[in-house]
Amino acid sequence: MSKIDDGGMLRNLETREMSEDERPVSELYRIAAKDWVEKEKAASLLEETKTSALSQRMLAMGDMPVSRAEMHVKASKEWHDLLNAMVEARAEANLAKVRMKWTELVFSEWQASDANARRERQMGRQAT
Repeated sequence: MSKIDDGGMLRNLETREMSEDERPVSELYRIAAKDWVEKEKAASLLEETKTSALSQRMLAMGDMPVSRAEMHVKASKEWHDLLNAMVEARAEANLAKVRMKWTELVFSEWQASDANARRERQMGRQAT
């Protein structure tokens, strides 16, 4: 067995990977949540550094009026590519969040189904 440090949560893992069907819902949620956190971090970093990136590119243009430098930077393919990367990163983070929420829904459905089955068994015993 190998140990993997997963953000403070040590887990013992066998050498073979479990298939998705074998994993408990809590493990599926942990994996989905970790994926969402990583993608959210990447998207947020791009969004938070947008102004800084604009300023750096404007400074690199040299001595020209700010409005003109901004216009040149925002009209560039490089700026367009940065904006596309930001949008793609946010879309990936949103999709990862949906996967995490889906895992929560699967657990809720299982929990409700299990509770219903328990109640039906109790009712069956009361009837006899």
